[in-house]
Amino acid sequence: MEQAGFTERRLARLGGATDAPGLFPVRYSHPAPSPDGALLAWISDRDGRPRAWVAPLPPGGRQVVEPDRPLPAGGDVETMCWSPDGLWIACQVAPHGGERTGVQVVSPDGSQVRDLAPGAAAATLGVWSPTGRQLGVTIYVEGSGDGQACLVDLRDGTSTVLASGPAARVCAVSGDGRRAVVRLGPRGARRLELVDLRSGRRTELLPGGANVADARFGVTGRQLYVHTDAGRERPALLAVTLRGSSGVSTVYPIAERPDDDLDLVALDPAGVRAALSWNVDGRSEVELLDLRSGLLEPVVPVPGDVVTNLAFTLDGTALLVANEGPAVSPRLSRIGLDVHGVATPLLRPVKQFGSRDLGRTLVEPTLHEFRAEDGLRLSGWLFRPSGALGPLPTLLWLHGGPEAQERPTFQPLFQALVAEGVAVFAPNVRGSGGYGRTFTTADDGERRFAAITDVRAAVDFLVSAGLADPARVGVSGRSYGGYLTLAALAWFPDRFAVGVDVCGISDFATFYAHTEPWIAAAATTKYGDPHADAALLQELSPLYHADRIAAPLLVVHGAHDTNVPVEEARQVVDALRERGASPGFLLFEDEGHEVHGTDNRVVFVREVVRWVTAHLMGLSEQTA
Repeated sequence: MEQAGFTERRLARLGGATDAPGLFPVRYSHPAPSPDGALLAWISDRDGRPRAWVAPLPPGGRQVVEPDRPLPAGGDVETMCWSPDGLWIACQVAPHGGERTGVQVVSPDGSQVRDLAPGAAAATLGVWSPTGRQLGVTIYVEGSGDGQACLVDLRDGTSTVLASGPAARVCAVSGDGRRAVVRLGPRGARRLELVDLRSGRRTELLPGGANVADARFGVTGRQLYVHTDAGRERPALLAVTLRGSSGVSTVYPIAERPDDDLDLVALDPAGVRAALSWNVDGRSEVELLDLRSGLLEPVVPVPGDVVTNLAFTLDGTALLVANEGPAVSPRLSRIGLDVHGVATPLLRPVKQFGSRDLGRTLVEPTLHEFRAEDGLRLSGWLFRPSGALGPLPTLLWLHGGPEAQERPTFQPLFQALVAEGVAVFAPNVRGSGGYGRTFTTADDGERRFAAITDVRAAVDFLVSAGLADPARVGVSGRSYGGYLTLAALAWFPDRFAVGVDVCGISDFATFYAHTEPWIAAAATTKYGDPHADAALLQELSPLYHADRIAAPLLVVHGAHDTNVPVEEARQVVDALRERGASPGFLLFEDEGHEVHGTDNRVVFVREVVRWVTAHLMGLSEQTA
């Protein structure tokens, strides 16, 4: 009890209550200036959940004064965009943080709110038409795996279906309103189609499927700028010249790197420059590309390692950037683009830490490379207590996706564990993004067995390098990382002393049966077909090997998760209890596939730290 009290006191110093800044400061993202440059919209969790906010955008380097209330959107706001006429802000919202998202348009003063697809099972946000009269919305109906990518007319509510299929989305509409670009296809096999809005004629823009597929029209409408990895190893920016209404004339790359992914693209209002954010081993590098000359120039770095959003100001003199890092909470910055440009906070500075001493306890990770059991080169970020020497109790954290990538972002859980003396290693096993298409597809289908052994290879690397105590290693992860956690615990029970599964798949058959049909339709290229590959998927499902899980397991899930339904958690917990084990089960009644609420994130960090330290540090108390 004495040791448990010590852990509680340490967590309180780290922001274990929501009224302490600690590890839970306000998070800011998605800077979006209004078309006239007078207002700024953004997303933050200032009131405890992610909401949309709007305030005047002052000129120069002056900071934005935050309003008292967010816009009245009906749920957690995931993304948003202004109408070109400035009359509306379109928001993709997640009621209860769940996966059945909706699309609403809200007036900038918050006086009007309209739901654009009230009868849909779910709806996702596309782009506006240049006039602002129509909005791209993808509508999912109950029981169907295909989304209908539509242009919804805000004047009378009518809609025009442009395309139907897995993950359909309206990506771009030409300035003359005659053509649009839609994205279609399952994960890893996305494609872009050019649609003539008068004749309905459809033309595939580029051959081959892609992981990344997006496009936007140039100011003349005769050229498209396409962000894709179709037919190439790394995502790049391509210029596609259009020939009348019949399709594509020429295609050529205008920004590409042989060893780095193009992560983000933003066009300036005049259409003569593009801001490019490159993913360089997980860290961001931002450049300006002159679309006329092809010249590139670097941009002043922002605090933190990772840029998550980019937008130009109306006059093109600055970039508005969402950025974060291991010791930099998610924030918004303004970067001047003149010769004396600097990065300054866009909103008032957020006090990050409860004390000066605590500020110094946040650690920056180091990037380590290691080899998989078949020789494939892998990497991961290692967080260790400052000044620590020798092998430490260590928790592996496995990211979701699997096409996502572990990057050096702001991670309260990692910092809280490090403060307790537990190192965290966050590897990018095969299947992760950021390392080229070959690496991303290296875990598809039956190759997933090799991805599971990558987890064992990570443990062996840490132990052989003298970084981890082999008797005190744990494994954890979220979404696909939760699945991989369960698989690693079952496949390699001798390697792990504790486990934490956050909304992971336990049985692919029940996942496909109960997930949303549009999620299932997009997942077959990654995991396999639930019918044709049933035997493989059963062999890969941890539930059928639950009798081999020996480590104490904490399972975390959201009640509104219909991506990986909560049944995936309940059945693995039941299977372990049936054989006499005592797994912990932490259920968030007001969350979906992610934990959005600040109060819930505090509870999540507190309970995971308690569970992990109880089994890796010998503490006597554990709760879940």
